[in-house]
Amino acid sequence: MGILSRFRDVMKANVNHMLNRAEDPEKTVNEYMRSLSSDLGQVKAETAAVLSDESRAKRALEECGAEIKKLQRYAEKAAESGDEDKARGFLEKKVSLSGKRNELQMAYDQASAKARMMKHMNEKLVADLAQLEVRHTELKGRMANAKAQQQENERKVTTGNANAAFKAMEDKANQALNEAEALAELRAGAQEDDLDELIAELERDMNADTGNNESITPSAEEELTAIQEKLKNGS
Repeated sequence: MGILSRFRDVMKANVNHMLNRAEDPEKTVNEYMRSLSSDLGQVKAETAAVLSDESRAKRALEECGAEIKKLQRYAEKAAESGDEDKARGFLEKKVSLSGKRNELQMAYDQASAKARMMKHMNEKLVADLAQLEVRHTELKGRMANAKAQQQENERKVTTGNANAAFKAMEDKANQALNEAEALAELRAGAQEDDLDELIAELERDMNADTGNNESITPSAEEELTAIQEKLKNGS
């Protein structure tokens, strides 16, 4: 699965919605927790590698930018001393490096977008796991309370009344849980537009090509003329 597809799946996964549709919520919670724990371990390992790639791409871009600035200084000094050929040579190297810088910028943008995706996925998986752990505790508590209440009712009233009391107690617990889930769904819905915008932004960065990042680079002759004009004007 491509990283963009995987990112969409992870970020748009709705734990509450999934559990509401489960026939056996407790079993589903346990299975989903195991699955998310496995995914989280994999994402953490991949995130470390992706961040390393991002650092290398950034370092290469910065080194290229520094070299371009150095060549510009050399060209200006050569032009100032009247050595046009040497100045032109430095500027030709600078123009060549400017093309490489566009490629390095594209590589860094893509690596940065991928790193942001991995960070978001890591945060989402951690949040989903925490939510599942809370839900798991709630389910266990509800079942234990329901069982204890049923036993108590059976000692005090007839079987029919005990079942009715148990059902009423369970309905009340379910109502409280459903209200909490409805609030969570509302909040999730409010964030959906932001999530779509984030996915679109990261997708643009991931699919960026050199042409999208490339600026018009002046030729060596044009740059030399600009330097000479600057020197002539005493700037």
